[in-house]
Amino acid sequence: MSREALPKVLYWLMKHVLLGPILRLFFQPKIIEGAENIPEDGGAILASNHLAVSDSFFLPLMLSRRVTFPAKIEYFTGTGVKGKLQKWFFSGVGQVPIDRSSASAAQGALDTGVRIVREGKLLGIYPEGTRSPDGRLYKGKVGVAWIALESGVPVIPVAMFGTDKANPIGSRMWKPHPIRIKIGKPLDFSRYEGLSGDRFVLRSITDEIMYALMELSGQEYVDVYAAKAKEQPAGGQQRGGKPDRVPETKAG
Repeated sequence: MSREALPKVLYWLMKHVLLGPILRLFFQPKIIEGAENIPEDGGAILASNHLAVSDSFFLPLMLSRRVTFPAKIEYFTGTGVKGKLQKWFFSGVGQVPIDRSSASAAQGALDTGVRIVREGKLLGIYPEGTRSPDGRLYKGKVGVAWIALESGVPVIPVAMFGTDKANPIGSRMWKPHPIRIKIGKPLDFSRYEGLSGDRFVLRSITDEIMYALMELSGQEYVDVYAAKAKEQPAGGQQRGGKPDRVPETKAG
């Protein structure tokens, strides 16, 4: 079997034989809104909120098309039997390795994203960059905007519900809990064509994506990067009330 064919076979086995039937049985995942917004072919970016590791399992499970998610390179470089099994597993669930250890490596990760959508595939990405530490929606990173402008493909917002209950942060075992998914209408940023080098444009696009996610998910928005929020002492953030700022709409 060729190196190109192996990931496709592993993906099919995971989705339809090894993992998918178990996930369907215990979590009863459903797309409750917007399934028609996923194109039948062609490249697109699926920009999702990020509540749990399991987000990357349930979204691909519910779509007929394959979804490719970037994953940290450590998942693919382990040694011994455990390392090989881990690489096999993450390849099987549609993830590709990316290295973000330096500026050049981070750019390589963005280039990989552009390549994936230019090949006519669906790219899954979490604009927040990491899981939400408390269920709120955090400030988006501009990489998603750069990929959108460089590739010219639409960005489709996706809201996950219940994955944080099924797979709480720090948990080793998943707990049966209904998983629901909402898919928003595609966002077209062709009006910014050629401006991928403008940080203000990238910020504006990212804010528009996060606004769409906020409306779709109903989450409270926090104008802080999730990674930064995780560095703060427990209890250092106040919950409730209006956020200091909401991401911009098209009119904003």
